Amino acid sequence: MARRCFIAGNWKMNKTVAESLALVRELRSAVSMVRDRVEVAIAPPFTALHPVAKALEDSNIVLAAQTCHASESGAFTGEIAAPMLKELGCSYVILGHSERRQLFGETDAGVNRKVSAVLKAGMLPIVCVGETLEQREGGNTLSVVETQVKGCLSGFSAIDGARFVIAYEPVWAIGTGKTASSRQAQEVHAHIRSLLGGLWGAETAGQVRIQYGGSVKADNAAELLSQPDIDGALVGGASLKVADFAAIVKAKA
Repeated sequence: MARRCFIAGNWKMNKTVAESLALVRELRSAVSMVRDRVEVAIAPPFTALHPVAKALEDSNIVLAAQTCHASESGAFTGEIAAPMLKELGCSYVILGHSERRQLFGETDAGVNRKVSAVLKAGMLPIVCVGETLEQREGGNTLSVVETQVKGCLSGFSAIDGARFVIAYEPVWAIGTGKTASSRQAQEVHAHIRSLLGGLWGAETAGQVRIQYGGSVKADNAAELLSQPDIDGALVGGASLKVADFAAIVKAKA
């Protein structure tokens, strides 16, 4: 069964509610023609999730959150629980993004607990993995990614795993303008799929969608998405511009 391309826009800490709604109004029409061929998601900041969910009704765009807490409730000031995100209409939650790992100390074990929370709440995870520039230059890319994949995904069944989305995001390419070549990206994606085969079997590994993230733009999307194991993109800065994001979505359509 062919894997459906999945393009997700991570807005990070950008856009007020008013700005978010203005962006969504334009985006709805800009990507409407790919309804059956490409799955499209956007991840606004927490403050905009509820109004954006309303604005996305009857569209082909689904809603994602940028992270969540592993607990269902509790004394965790400033945090957001997975059931709260589900109530707002989220279908996916981005977990383990390199900015969360680097700036907020997130670990593979912590991401693993969050994956459990997301599943329990009835959503699906977009699990991010990727190496730093130092790790790549040291020849450790595949071993770093292997540690992250196994740590984040251990303990989950093949039935659950088949629905997961993995996002390979080389840290050195996020927000830097640098992009892994299609060959570099495909090598890591193929390695990730092999690791998933070890966890869940080849059939399940063949169902998992693996996105590429790291300075994805309209002018490099088509080449990246043409690779056999690259099933979509997790887009940062370009997702804040309708024309750029729409061009990435259409690159595979």
